[in-house]
Amino acid sequence: MPQRASFAYFDNFLGNAPRWYKFTVLAFLALNPVLLYTVGGFWTGWAIVAEFIFTLAMALACYPLPPAGLLAIEAVLLGLATPDAVYTEVAANLPVILLLMFMVAGIHFMKDLLRFVFTKLLASVRSKTALSLLFMIVAALLSAFLDALTVIAVIIVVAQGFYDIYQRHLSEIGEEASADPTRSASPAPNDELRAFRGFLRNLLMHAAVGTALGGTTTLVGEPQNLLIANEVGWRFAEFFLRTAPVSLPVVMAGILLCFLLERFKLFGYGEELPASVRDLLVREATATAAAMTPHRKARLAAMAFGALTLVAALGFHVAEVGLIGLAIIVILSAATGEINEHRIANAFLESMPFTALLAVFFALVAVIHAQHLFAPVSSLLFTFEGKAQVAAFYIANGLLSMISDNVFVATVYMAEIKQALATATISRAQFELLAVAINTGTNIPSVATPNGQAAFLFLLTSGLAPLIRLSYGRMVILALPYTLVLTATGLWATYVLL
Repeated sequence: MPQRASFAYFDNFLGNAPRWYKFTVLAFLALNPVLLYTVGGFWTGWAIVAEFIFTLAMALACYPLPPAGLLAIEAVLLGLATPDAVYTEVAANLPVILLLMFMVAGIHFMKDLLRFVFTKLLASVRSKTALSLLFMIVAALLSAFLDALTVIAVIIVVAQGFYDIYQRHLSEIGEEASADPTRSASPAPNDELRAFRGFLRNLLMHAAVGTALGGTTTLVGEPQNLLIANEVGWRFAEFFLRTAPVSLPVVMAGILLCFLLERFKLFGYGEELPASVRDLLVREATATAAAMTPHRKARLAAMAFGALTLVAALGFHVAEVGLIGLAIIVILSAATGEINEHRIANAFLESMPFTALLAVFFALVAVIHAQHLFAPVSSLLFTFEGKAQVAAFYIANGLLSMISDNVFVATVYMAEIKQALATATISRAQFELLAVAINTGTNIPSVATPNGQAAFLFLLTSGLAPLIRLSYGRMVILALPYTLVLTATGLWATYVLL
């Protein structure tokens, strides 16, 4: 009986994560105290950082919050950081936490408007190349002012709706064939379905890359951008101008590459939408538009007003970004009639898990500071001078962001250069250049894998991904040309134009 109970405890631990993963996390937790008393706090701290990155890399097996949180709690219990130090890190990054809590929830109230825009694009544009470019550009523009995770979530909802329409159409054909004995039941058009899946994969990947491109340009595009801006003291317009010498060439390179990939059908791109499927989707979109009620039109108008208000408020920095998001929640919930507590609570579901994970990031940052873990790495990077140093920081941030979360990477490196500025190791001008390198380094190369970009990971773990056959390996292959071209463009711009 006790043996069965122990198995039950183990089965409950980390839920349905693979057994080998559970054993690995338990081994980490058992090993760390031994390391502390044998090799000291410095190497134990590095072991915990490596274990933490492992949990991020294995996000598909288990959301990182539970295992990474256990590692952070253990680190505090072992004395590698104090609770006060963790609180200090969290308090210092309150603007980022407010951004995730309120801005993402605020954009939730604009989802119908965003869905309407992307549906109109698909119904209006016949050229696959033009449609791909529009999806990328619109996703980039939206992600420059809205949360990238929300933008990709809306695009997933749109694509899921298209897929459901097509599946319903196939079901109706099957039912008609079954009801008519004289009509032979034809099998599902496999070639048509395969092409449709490829078409949706292409659009989703172009849009996901677009969120990364737009997210690089402004302080609200990605959570780490706001963190960087707060450390340097840049507001919305200044952040855009300071990062523009690197971010804008990367955006242009991404748009050009999108055109070339579709034009020459490279790396799995160039899948066309079958004509019969397009006719079906256009008919459905037309019927939906014709059935739009005055109340629905009024809701969309209110959302458009909210979007314009958001852009203006961000541009003039009328308040802290998170507080602007809270104001949008208030305005749009009142204007659209969303007054039910539980419906409003749904707006916070997407952001709160990542907000909690971010607090765990800051606990690890407290360990890094207390144990001076990055001192050797920083010393190496600071042996470079001038533009070579800026390029070295771009490369270091980019490599780590390919396998780890870019918010974590930016948090660590910004702390290092802030300390270097305080000790007069670098000048204020160099500090600002390194901040740009950290911003672009954590945003651009991270498109290589789903681990680095929250929007990519969200897409991979969505219910749509298996339906359109979007696996981890296929996503990496589809992202490969973007990774190579955008990373190289960013490095060139960092060294030459910055």
